[in-house]
Amino acid sequence: MVHSIYTGPMGTKLPRTAILGTGNMGGAILQGLAQPGGGARGIRATTRSEASANKLRETGVVVESLELVPQANSAAVADADVIVLAVKPAQIIGLLAEIAPSAKPEAIMVSVAAGITLSSMEAVWPGAVVRTMPNTPAQVGLGVTGIARGSRVSDDALALVKAMCETFGAVIEVHESEINALSSISGSGPAYVYFFMERFIEVAKERGFSDEAARVMVEGTFRGAAELLARSGETPEKLREAVTSPAGTTAAALAVFGEADIAGIIRLATNAAIARAEDMAKD
Repeated sequence: MVHSIYTGPMGTKLPRTAILGTGNMGGAILQGLAQPGGGARGIRATTRSEASANKLRETGVVVESLELVPQANSAAVADADVIVLAVKPAQIIGLLAEIAPSAKPEAIMVSVAAGITLSSMEAVWPGAVVRTMPNTPAQVGLGVTGIARGSRVSDDALALVKAMCETFGAVIEVHESEINALSSISGSGPAYVYFFMERFIEVAKERGFSDEAARVMVEGTFRGAAELLARSGETPEKLREAVTSPAGTTAAALAVFGEADIAGIIRLATNAAIARAEDMAKD
């Protein structure tokens, strides 16, 4: 299918939103929506512990903990137009069944859970369901979110979910069959970047650099390279070639990457992530 790509923020005023679960992904979405210009009004969130609820209240969002208020999820969704399901995948169906009697029939359910299909959620919730797969840079307004619409999602409802996701980064509309592949690249992608950064920091320290110097070198290089890519409008290939002099030091390092078949390893890694998401759907 042809992919529609939307970038934000758009400054759209969003409807009342409930975020159920504020772990890695739910917390990233909450921070993205709560930042200045996020546009969400009346955000209500739930979390498991009162300690984490107290921390989240510092953002000005209404948060209740299940620890003190066992019915917090049902209360949070009562007047919500968009309900973000950000609990662990194994808890999604049970959570939907729990909140269904309290949610408005026209509420849009937005799942961020890997492996939980639209059809399985539609079997529990009779209204609109949208699957999304954001990533953690949503916390700083630089997320990438894939979205797939369910069978009962109107164009207006889909536009509303897009507008919400645009407040914390770029949005790519995909078919549900593609969302596991997207998750393996952009959803899990930040972890891959941090993994490579960790390894380069280790190498720098092995070469005698201090912890601080190693972090400055590696973190600054990754940040600078990404910013240069964004500002230049060039492709990664062109910028790589600009750094790589024939028979030079960079070429020698890249030759080792080639001999190790790093490209093949990346394919294997992303295939493993996709396979795991498919297994989760079967479970």
